[in-house]
Amino acid sequence: MDSPIPPSGTQEPPYTHRALLCLGSNLGPRETLIYQALEEIKLLPQSALGRLSSLIETEPYGLKEQPPFMNQVAELFTDLEPAELLASLLAIESKLGRIRVQKWGPRLIDIDILLMDKIIYKDEFLVLPHPDFHRRDFALKLLIELEPELVHPVLDKSLQELYQDLKMGGIK
Repeated sequence: MDSPIPPSGTQEPPYTHRALLCLGSNLGPRETLIYQALEEIKLLPQSALGRLSSLIETEPYGLKEQPPFMNQVAELFTDLEPAELLASLLAIESKLGRIRVQKWGPRLIDIDILLMDKIIYKDEFLVLPHPDFHRRDFALKLLIELEPELVHPVLDKSLQELYQDLKMGGIK
């Protein structure tokens, strides 16, 4: 098992994993829904919420004809394994009213696991690292706030390098 990504300038809590989550909402009271999701995340067993990025308004990714999003990245220390964490996050989305209708469509709340340690993981429900975050301007910006030198475990580039690549035309 890979060791957790060491947080910058903080002492590592006694948890097995460190995950970086991206929260988003573009329906209803967006900021309130993200706040409620964070409150639910704080209640996860064997877990502790760490640092938070800024909360920013962003343009939709994928399907462009929808309201703008509010997005934030959260650091989570946890003993939950990837599939357990995903199940817990999906339960939070459901509790807050998320109904999956359309890929990249409007949603009350979305919680994605962007990175979890240096884990490379794939099953029918979850891929780590998140297979698309390096193509999302907002995700990179918010991650860079927390960990600018963090290296993508598959692409072997820092978040800053990935952001520069994106600005120069993207990564295929």
